[in-house]
Amino acid sequence: MELKTKIDAEDGKQELIITREFDLPLELLFKAYVEPEIVAQWMGTKVLKLESKKHGSYQFETSDANGNVVFRANGVIPEFIPEQKITRTFEMENTPFAVQLEFLEFEKLTESTSKLTMQIVYKSVALRDQMLKLPFAQGLNMAHNRLQDAVKNLNYNNDKAK
Repeated sequence: MELKTKIDAEDGKQELIITREFDLPLELLFKAYVEPEIVAQWMGTKVLKLESKKHGSYQFETSDANGNVVFRANGVIPEFIPEQKITRTFEMENTPFAVQLEFLEFEKLTESTSKLTMQIVYKSVALRDQMLKLPFAQGLNMAHNRLQDAVKNLNYNNDKAK
């Protein structure tokens, strides 16, 4: 199966460029990144905090079936321009990965399609390459597929309610 989310990792650079086109209007794609209930749905994690604003912050947590925390991530949002751009830090707690910097840019393609471009900057090329050895691309693609479905369902339910 072809991965719809594309990851460009240029040799010798400490960044990734991730792009994905969605069959969603720009407003809905952006909403999927800033509304806690939607983020929790497509990321499959608990949103402990999500302040979608300039100088905001966030914290996500995932637990196993026994309630043990297996993943916790947090960061700050130094730049927030609705339906255009989110700049944020991303830190996974209790891992060897240093804090990374993420630039998310949202673009309207047509009335019903949009594009997300993410530039992720790592502390070093080695850390970036270590991330790429994980099932990162498949996981991100699955998450983006869930985002597409969750927001389409949300949109469908909103249309039915009218």
